[in-house]
Amino acid sequence: MSQKTESHHCGSALSSQLLHPRFWLTWLGLGGMFTLSLMPQSVRHFLGRSIGKLIYTKNQKRRHIVLTNIKIAFPKLNGIAQQNLAKQHLQWYGCALVDYSLLLFASKRRLSKLVEIKGTEHIDKAIKNQQSVMILLAHSVMLEFAPIALGLKYNCYGSYKSAKNPLMDWIIAKGRCRYVKFVVSREQGLRRLIRELIPNQLLIFLPDEDLGKKNAVFAPFFGKQKATLTTPARIAKLGKAIALPCFTYYDQHSKKYKVIIAPPIKNYPSKNTKTNATTLNQQLETLIQQQPAQYMWLMKWYRTRPEGENKIY
Repeated sequence: MSQKTESHHCGSALSSQLLHPRFWLTWLGLGGMFTLSLMPQSVRHFLGRSIGKLIYTKNQKRRHIVLTNIKIAFPKLNGIAQQNLAKQHLQWYGCALVDYSLLLFASKRRLSKLVEIKGTEHIDKAIKNQQSVMILLAHSVMLEFAPIALGLKYNCYGSYKSAKNPLMDWIIAKGRCRYVKFVVSREQGLRRLIRELIPNQLLIFLPDEDLGKKNAVFAPFFGKQKATLTTPARIAKLGKAIALPCFTYYDQHSKKYKVIIAPPIKNYPSKNTKTNATTLNQQLETLIQQQPAQYMWLMKWYRTRPEGENKIY
């Protein structure tokens, strides 16, 4: 790939427009993020947990979303246990917010000591066999550390959702492209993603978001029907790729961000879209169950409902 193409897909150059006074507050916030990136892990996570506690007590809307999801996913837990899990989740979410500073400002050498991948044998085997690889990365709070860990070891690329703030969009793209070969905005569609899905170049794809009924079928996710994307199976079929489920979390014992790569999903994709969606959700559930507090319960996973069902949130 030419340098020109890579630059195009890794965000544009810094424009003088981003120095306009309306972005000064954002620049100030980025200065704060840089300061956070210099702090010890213990201090950052103390601040993160404090943010999470504040969200739980003060932000009723977010607390409601988290508790609603947890009640659906873990109905066997009593009310107190569900509340405790919600509190833990929001504290991890707060930690992830402050740890985002590392993505933007920490050196590659420093980050290489903070990340760890388990399951690289599945990737290595596929590369050896000249197979294309798609990493199906679940929405954990620490998901941003997966492209870092994988990008330090493999050639990777992926898609992203453009930020509304042009300055944030620029710096996020630049931060990600320190580790991945290039990024493709969601607005550009699937053609670019599929065309680049070749052996020895990993596609990192987020498969679990509820984006509505378009390109989705309803399949059980933690026991309740969820609008599940058919896109991952289509990409795997068109790109002739194996699909490896992935989950990222912060391990308190090792003090590292761990990326778990599961074995390839068997018989995926099949000809049945409902079967593909159900299989994908089951695989993700298995990974999430290992660190349930660090899955992104803040997202409205069950926003889209089958015909005749009431809204959940």
